Amino acid sequence: MGATTAGGGLEDRWREILAVHARTMCGIDRALHPYGLGASDFEVLDLLAGAAPGEAGHCRVQSLAGRVHLSQSALSRLIARLERDGLVERAVCLEDRRGVWVTLTAKGRELHARALPAQRAVLARTLGDAGGPVSGAGEQGADAVRGEGEPVFGTGVDGQ
Repeated sequence: MGATTAGGGLEDRWREILAVHARTMCGIDRALHPYGLGASDFEVLDLLAGAAPGEAGHCRVQSLAGRVHLSQSALSRLIARLERDGLVERAVCLEDRRGVWVTLTAKGRELHARALPAQRAVLARTLGDAGGPVSGAGEQGADAVRGEGEPVFGTGVDGQ
């Protein structure tokens, strides 16, 4: 027997959030494909490009793990792939030999700069500058989140 909430509002809201996430991630993946990047690849490059000036463009893997929604092993594989492609470099942290620093290379910074407008355009289109449906504009509903005739993957509601 399933639990219910008043009017199913929480479930509807949850499904709106999932729909926005799925639509945004799929859009980012499509936009970044010509650059040889996926959404998670770009997210790591973006975090490194935005590192505080005092950090000299590098970040501890442990810090990235807290900001990128990947398992530790998936993040390690992603960083290894970015390193093989010459986009990042890894180094052992001198203060704590268990830690690893990741630094954006010049090639990684250049690729990030070229791909950035494509990724930001998807964010603007799917999320809008006012926050859109995720910010609580319930009157827009799930149809506004999905877009006309666009399937939503990963929502568990089959686009309905």
